[in-house]
Amino acid sequence: MNRMTAVAFAALIPAAGFAAPTPQEIADVTYTDGALPDGQSSLAVVVQTLLDRAGISPGVIDGYKGGMSTSAISAFEAREGLNVDGQLDAEVWAALGGAERDTIIEDYTITAEDVDVRGEPLPNDYAKLAELDAMPFIRVTEALAEAFHMDEDFLKALNPNASFTEGETIKVIATGEPTKGEVARIEVRKQTGRLVAFDADDKIMTDYPVAIGSTSTPSPSGSHEVTAIAVDPTYSYNPDLNFQQGDNDEPLTLPPGPNGPVGRIWIDLSKPTYGIHGTPEPAELFTEASHGCVRMTNWDADELAHMVGQGVKVVFVE
Repeated sequence: MNRMTAVAFAALIPAAGFAAPTPQEIADVTYTDGALPDGQSSLAVVVQTLLDRAGISPGVIDGYKGGMSTSAISAFEAREGLNVDGQLDAEVWAALGGAERDTIIEDYTITAEDVDVRGEPLPNDYAKLAELDAMPFIRVTEALAEAFHMDEDFLKALNPNASFTEGETIKVIATGEPTKGEVARIEVRKQTGRLVAFDADDKIMTDYPVAIGSTSTPSPSGSHEVTAIAVDPTYSYNPDLNFQQGDNDEPLTLPPGPNGPVGRIWIDLSKPTYGIHGTPEPAELFTEASHGCVRMTNWDADELAHMVGQGVKVVFVE
């Protein structure tokens, strides 16, 4: 595909490996026809942001065409009753409100809370982690990227001269308000790697990318229920029930925090030891398997947690 004839918009789209799109290039994007260009582009930043605002999560917003973008566009097409092919076209652009969109990039002034991070890597060994009080963010850019649903490298590229210190104003994604409502049913679709939440009228409310189990540590099958929701949970490690980490052959309790194994959210399922939870590595969500649970970005898990309650059915679709 010739990317310059497939898509028409005001800003020049950089090819993969070149400079990331600038805030002005993102603001100037227009669209006529064609799929997203390969690599990283201003257009993909806009589309990912509009999908995120629409409750169809692209995972991290990074401006790349990739599997996450294709998966999210497919999910949006399915919800809106459009032809499902995972490709941007005029119908998808119109349904997203692309031409009438609000600001995609906005200014944000860094606060004292944003810079209150650990500042050094966490130990890998679970026994050493269990000795800590918390598993917080390590870097200021990590904390900010999560707050605005962004890939950390993309945040840095969008602010090439930033020091990321308190009081500094930077450019971030304008994510919009979280989806609100009451989820009546959830489907975890193993083939597409997505979690779909339905309301009482069986209409799709939200659709998120997830990591599920592998052949060696598979996710559950069949139908289960939500039994509890925990915000900033501790993590109970038991090698006899799930997997063994390193040389740790005894149960351990790991402290809470966004960099914990289950991130900021734990949605407990009636299947013992299994749940829906966050992750400390959102950028790796679409490329890695879980240990059997359903893993989401922390911000998607938080949004879902505020819409579910005890008894909500969770069906694992093969």
